[in-house]
Amino acid sequence: MGSKNRIAKHILPIILKDRKEGQWYVEPFVGGANMIDKVDGYRIGSDTNMYLIRALELIRDDVYSIPEIITEDYYMELRDKKEVDGITGFTAFAMSFGGKFFGGYRRDVAGTKGCLDNMKTQTRRSRENAIKQSGNIQGVALATANYNSLEIPDYSIIYCDPPYENTTGYKDSFNHAEFWQWCRDSKAQGHTIFISEYNAPEDFTCVWQKAVNSSLTKNTGAKKATEKLFTL
Repeated sequence: MGSKNRIAKHILPIILKDRKEGQWYVEPFVGGANMIDKVDGYRIGSDTNMYLIRALELIRDDVYSIPEIITEDYYMELRDKKEVDGITGFTAFAMSFGGKFFGGYRRDVAGTKGCLDNMKTQTRRSRENAIKQSGNIQGVALATANYNSLEIPDYSIIYCDPPYENTTGYKDSFNHAEFWQWCRDSKAQGHTIFISEYNAPEDFTCVWQKAVNSSLTKNTGAKKATEKLFTL
């Protein structure tokens, strides 16, 4: 929900402004890797979703094994099996409407169910995007871990894009109060930390903001909200 691809060019210069040589850049909520793929040097990306991490590993290590056509029947087969592997993770997200985990096979305006041309087009788009991203995530260390159990090198720059409070729900609950306290603790340990959110506790400072449109589902349409970047 809410890819940071559109705003990366605005917030990454702020996040990386004082980065030192050899300093690690860490994303405990790596999502679609649309921020970390624009960063150089030592990088760690993690997420609690095993399918997501397997998909990113596939894109990083074996992107050309992605089939040139992923049919709706194959999509449904993988959805029913739900094996934790790269092609299942890739299909679950990249071949679904809006990137929602097996949220329905993606189609264009003319792409009725079973339309072969649509299946070829959608697979080609997803595959080309993966090939383009693959080169940019070479060397990224990927992990399946919760933000508060991830091993983070000393004095890292940490960028967090957590589930936003009071927005569309995720499958698992998220304790926002515990997260903000973890941010404080991370700062006290010597890390530099930045957080994307709509709002934050009073001891956090907003260092950037911009009104953007976000489209969550095909039924809700676009919603304008003010994206903000906070630090401590």
